[in-house]
Amino acid sequence: MLMPKRVKRRMQQRGRMKGKATRGNTLAYGEYGLVAMEPHWISSNQIEAARVAISRYTKRTGKIWIDIFPHKPVTKQPIGKRMGCGKGDIDFWAAVVKPGRVMFELGGVTEDIAKKAMRDAAAKLPIKTKFIKKEAENAEETKVEGNE
Repeated sequence: MLMPKRVKRRMQQRGRMKGKATRGNTLAYGEYGLVAMEPHWISSNQIEAARVAISRYTKRTGKIWIDIFPHKPVTKQPIGKRMGCGKGDIDFWAAVVKPGRVMFELGGVTEDIAKKAMRDAAAKLPIKTKFIKKEAENAEETKVEGNE
């Protein structure tokens, strides 16, 4: 289960998830990726379940990159506790994901295998997602070089 080694403050306020992702919205490492289409908190257990689903489908070939990390502590009071007892203990750690954020990247496998592996990972997540692949930037350059 992913969580920070140390934090400066033990608890955080909930915050807002308005707008689209401005960082982490392009493929940085792999050829294929899974992009969030909705804002949500993704818990560390859900990230791990998606990672296991990808690695099982690809039979541990290729390389997986996890582009999100659960930095946010989410607290919860126990059931049956009366009001006015302060903030509860940390229940789980969550990654704040906005629409357009690339969550997982995959490289070294075929497009068909990557698409099916990402579909299995998306089934483990509580949001709508989209499969993307890297644009062929070098294809245009090779055409121009061939004509000269």
